Formats: sequence, structure tokens, C-alpha cells
Amino acid sequence: MHDLDRASGAITGDRRLIKALTFLMFTMFAMTTDSVGTIIPRIISQFHLGMAAGGAFQYATQAGIALAALGLGFLADALGRKTTIVLGLAIFAAASLLFAVGDRFAYFLVLLFVSGAAIGVFKTGALALIGDISASTAEHTRTMNLIEGFFGVGAIIGPIVVARLLMAGASWTWLYVIAGGLCLVLMAGALLARYPRRKASGDTPASFTRTLAMVREPYAMAFSLGVMLYVGVETAIYVWMPTLLASRQGAASPIVLYALPIFFVLRAGGRFFGSWMLGRMKWTAALALCGLAIFACFAGTVSLGRGAATVLLPLSGLFMSVMYPTLNSKGISCFPKARHGAVAGLILFFTCVSAVLAPLAMGWLGDSFHDPRAGFVLATGFSALLFGGLAFNWLKDPTRSRLSSLDASEYDLSGPSLV
Repeated sequence: MHDLDRASGAITGDRRLIKALTFLMFTMFAMTTDSVGTIIPRIISQFHLGMAAGGAFQYATQAGIALAALGLGFLADALGRKTTIVLGLAIFAAASLLFAVGDRFAYFLVLLFVSGAAIGVFKTGALALIGDISASTAEHTRTMNLIEGFFGVGAIIGPIVVARLLMAGASWTWLYVIAGGLCLVLMAGALLARYPRRKASGDTPASFTRTLAMVREPYAMAFSLGVMLYVGVETAIYVWMPTLLASRQGAASPIVLYALPIFFVLRAGGRFFGSWMLGRMKWTAALALCGLAIFACFAGTVSLGRGAATVLLPLSGLFMSVMYPTLNSKGISCFPKARHGAVAGLILFFTCVSAVLAPLAMGWLGDSFHDPRAGFVLATGFSALLFGGLAFNWLKDPTRSRLSSLDASEYDLSGPSLV
């Protein structure tokens, strides 16, 4: 009996270590991806670029993530979660540390693309791993919210680190060197930890072709489209809200300077609260109500003007907090664990596509009408479509039977061993 207790305690300890490593992993890469907005002005000045060229720092990373998520997402199913995560972390660490030895714009873009591809690899591995260490689809969703909460913390820490570096007269490239060093520590932890043995697939082996075949799966595409709409709404905030508010207040106004940090803080804090809330409230109802609140914030911004936007847009972060992790979690949970890598990669691909196309469309509208408010009319339309889909999901609950079935067949933590 004591041997069984010790074995059970060891397994529990390993799962706690795996969760902690995953939390820190998301914090680490968010420090770089969500600091781009504070780095781009320096890049424009340093290399004498226009805004479109400077914005390549955002698009290079997102393109790398998108292509790796779609083309290499299957590695989490084919090679296993641990191997995939360590491989992605190793590439990310190498690309980040190489920021210390270059000084050309094209060189930095190549490193950003490679680091983005690395994120696409280890993030799909981590997303697939969440199912392996969850006892139910409900716990999967709560864990996903916790993980994205730590991502939100990284999104706050990164810009602060950049600001401190610049104030000290150091280069912004040290942010990537710091992230690379943290990545090496996470690699060591991942190599030491024992991961759950993955279930073998009962059908065709994991491959790129199999990932592409996921587009024929109604559940995968429904959640991917939902994520696209949400990301289109969210990017309106962190890409274009400062421009919208600055057109009324001036770029140096305290309202403009603090609106985005307030949004990030509310989004991060809301994800930790969301993990608690989803343990006590039906997820379909929670998302529908939050979707309604987001739509109200954007509709108020468009109809009431920039004065209202200074309050409503940052406030929307609280309601956005549970959206992405919950949609992502439920989309992944609608499939057997042997396919989690493929579906996680597909959803991540559509996430990045929206993160590029939605801000571009908003920027084009703003330029066309000579008013950034025009782009927010489009974002309000996205939020209306998102709320409509979430309301339908609440009323019809089309995934209930599928999630219940997979709860019974896939989520049993007493059986799988650790490797």
C-alpha cells in the first residue's frame, strides 16, 4: 500500500511540475511576442523605416507561428509532447540568444520568423499536453484559462523589461537574450520531468496531411472561426486603440499611455478569475454573457465616441479574458487525445491569420476614411458575429454529447504511466 501511495505521489508531483513548466513557458514567450508594440518605434527610428516596414516585426513572428502550427502541429502527436516541446524550446532559445550578435533589420526579421516557428512547435506540444494531464474536459478548460493567465502576465512583464532596458541605455535586443536564458532553464526542467505516456492513434499516423484533413471536421472549423472572430476583436485593442485615443487626446496623454496596460491587466486577472468561474458556471453561458459585454463595449465606442472609448475599450479586457482559452480548450477537447496536436495546430494557425489580417483591414479602413474610428466599426461587426455564434452555442449546446462521450473515453488519469 505504501508503495502505491509513493507512486501516486510521484505521479502527482510530476504533473504539478509539468503544469508549472507550462505556465512559465507561456509567460516567457509572451514577454517577447507582446512587447513588439514597444519595440517597433525603436526599430523605425534605428533603421529609418516607415510604419508598414516596421510592422514586419509583428508579421514575421505571426507568420512563423502560423506556418509551424499548420505544418508541424502534428509533431506533438507523432513524436510525443515532451520531444516536441524540448525541440521547440531549443530552437527558440537559439534564435533568441542570437539577437545579441546581429545589428541588421533583415537579420532580426529572420530570427523573429524562426522564433515564431519555434513557438508554433512547442506551443502546439504544450496545448496537446494539457489534455494528457487533465481529468476531464472541464478541467482542461480551467487549466487552459490558468495558462493563458500566465501568458497575460508575460504580456505585462515584457514591455516593462523593455522600458527598463531603454531607460538604462541598453538595447531592446537584451529582452530576447533574457528570454533565451529563461528558455534554457525551462528546457532543463522539461528534460527532467516525466510526461504522461501518449495514447496511440487508432487510425492513420499523425502527419501534415492529417492536419490538413482537420478542415473537414465541423467542430474544428467552428471553433477555429470563433477564435478568428475573437482575435479580430482583441487585436483591435492592442494594435489600434492607442491610435484611436491619441487622435483625440494626443499621444502623450495619460489616458493613451495607461489605457493599454489597464487592458492587459484586466485580461490577465480575468483569466485567473475565469478559471475559478468556469468551475462554477456552465461554459456556454459564461462565453455568451461575456460576448454580449464585449459587443456592448465596442458598440458604445462607435456610437458614443472616443470619450466613452477611453473607459469601454480597456474594460473589454475583463470580458475578453475567458474567450480565447475557453474556445481553444473546447475545440481541442472535441477530439481524442491522439489528435490534440493536429487540432491545436489548426486553431493556432487561424489565430495567427486573424492576428495579421484583422489589423490590416482595420488599418486600411482607417486610412481610407482618414479616421481610426472606421476600423472600430469593422471590429464592432466582428464582435456582433462573435456574440451571435456564442448565443447559438449557449442555446443549442451542440458539443454537449461529444464532450460527454470523450470525458468517458479519454480522460482517465489513473491509467496512463509517465515516461
